[in-house]
Amino acid sequence: MGKDFAATARDVLAAMGGADNVCSNMACMTRLRIKVADATKVDQDALKAVDGVMAVVEDGDRFEVVFGPGTVNKVLDEFAKLTGIKPGDASDDVRQAAADNKAVQKAKHDKPVQRFLKKIGNIFVPLLPGIIAAGLINGLSNVINVTTADAFAGVWWYQCIRTMGWALFLYLPLLVGMNSCKEFGGSGVLGAMAGALSIANASMPLMAVSATDATPLVQLPVALPVPAFANGAIAVSMSTTYNAAAGGLLGALICGAFFAFLEKRLHKVMPSTLDTFFTPLLTVGVGSVVAVIALQPLGAFLTQGIFFVLQFFYDTLGVFGAYLLSSTFLPLVSVGLHQALTPIHAMLNDPAGPTQGVNYLLPILMMAGGGQVGAGLALLVKTKNARVKTFLRDSIPVGILGVGEPLMYAVTLPLGKPFVTACLGSGVGGVLAWLFHLGTVSQGVSGLFGLLIVVPGTQVQYVIAMLAAYAAGFAFTYFFGVDEDRISDVFGE
Repeated sequence: MGKDFAATARDVLAAMGGADNVCSNMACMTRLRIKVADATKVDQDALKAVDGVMAVVEDGDRFEVVFGPGTVNKVLDEFAKLTGIKPGDASDDVRQAAADNKAVQKAKHDKPVQRFLKKIGNIFVPLLPGIIAAGLINGLSNVINVTTADAFAGVWWYQCIRTMGWALFLYLPLLVGMNSCKEFGGSGVLGAMAGALSIANASMPLMAVSATDATPLVQLPVALPVPAFANGAIAVSMSTTYNAAAGGLLGALICGAFFAFLEKRLHKVMPSTLDTFFTPLLTVGVGSVVAVIALQPLGAFLTQGIFFVLQFFYDTLGVFGAYLLSSTFLPLVSVGLHQALTPIHAMLNDPAGPTQGVNYLLPILMMAGGGQVGAGLALLVKTKNARVKTFLRDSIPVGILGVGEPLMYAVTLPLGKPFVTACLGSGVGGVLAWLFHLGTVSQGVSGLFGLLIVVPGTQVQYVIAMLAAYAAGFAFTYFFGVDEDRISDVFGE
């Protein structure tokens, strides 16, 4: 085909019966999908004769015009200009349907807890690119160091890259404190100063020791909990010596939020002539004292609690805990509660953490996407509803890649039963992830792309676990989750 995509679009539109006959237009892979008002007005012979058209598939009032790779999106751009309809601007677009259903879910569950957790997500999501990169650097460099017996120890460019992974997690509390303060309405730089209290730097005056006997110079007025991790168990001792690592990322988040609270109140009462100087000074001065005495211990307490719960599910409950975690993750995602796990994943991927940077929770949760893909495949095979088949053909491929929202919000969640059977199937993959002791060195991706972040050498086991989630989700849905009456009610005949 030539490069005159505008001419191709004009010819396709003419064969479709003109702009008045087109209800929607969108692209999927190599196909231009067009919904028409009157299928009798479509001249299929003329459509097939258009230069570049490889095939035409009719499905009631919907037509799929097949083009070669790399062509369909260019034709769609010109076609949408002629019809005046935005690409995908129709109720039959799975992305639009997913967005609509997601909005319904969000409105239904738009409670203070969800709004608060959204703020937590807003603090950490901008940091994900760095967390992903640093996690991968740390994981891969550990493998390289062991397999080469530190052969690259003196290679400057290698150590330069390693420094990036090391630095991100060491100074991540600065960024968390900054984003937290900004999210709650304060000045980012003051939040970064709050986050500095969570950085374990021996040069910090609060952590200074005697030059003669190495005893702490600073004694706090209260005893603070200090967590210790040994053989997977958590032990807590009390100390009047400051331990910056105890509060961790949660301490930085809480302190950043408190600094924002304090700054906003000071702005209201401080005279304008003094505001520029004394508000930030008092925010940092008062806030740091409160942080050390109360907020950092609170962060330490919450961190210990989180690791205790995870340890209980992973070690004590074992297989049952893994099944429970994996099978209940999709409901958390559907109402937005999964955002609370973002800082937990960051803590688990911290090389200085109790698991030395390996996140054993994430692979279990990633199996939820596999169960849902399996449910989608079962629906695609068994249902006779053309519209839901269209949605499934659009959403399953991206679900395999790890983007599960279109499939969940457009198909399984509105139907109900397939959502439940997808959850049940997910648990099977979660059990295998636990049995294989799968872990990730980073976060931010799932599905097929999860192969990039699992601990090197465990990719085969990851694929086996994911395929098991597919198979279980498929079986549960095929035998128990397909209700044609319900499908007709939701998607029409």
